[in-house]
Amino acid sequence: MPSSVTHLRVRYAETDKMGVVYYANYLVWFEVARADLLRSLGWSYREMEGAGVILPVIEAHCEYQRPARYDDEIEVRTEGVMLSPVRMQFNYTVLRRADGVVAAEGRTVHASVTTEGRPCRLPGRIREVFA
Repeated sequence: MPSSVTHLRVRYAETDKMGVVYYANYLVWFEVARADLLRSLGWSYREMEGAGVILPVIEAHCEYQRPARYDDEIEVRTEGVMLSPVRMQFNYTVLRRADGVVAAEGRTVHASVTTEGRPCRLPGRIREVFA
């Protein structure tokens, strides 16, 4: 199963009044990590879109386990899985690097569509890597 690790540092703007990472920022981190995984496999989102295929999120889920706080170093571990010729799922584990504690786990499911919004098969090079 293709995977990657993305390193981030929590910015002040990503926290709430209590100094804890605001929940929606985990979904932003998922997107950063997903793009990193595809790039590590030799194909960026930009190249995929240039080829006429986009991967909109059709489902997102995140389970928050322990807080991440301002200036924490974060590691997002990402794995990609083919669900069908037109759907993919990415699984994420967000860890605090200082102590290895899992801050959150989640997943996103994506449909493969043309730039006109019509369902299409995932590109061959993506199907080969994630099959």
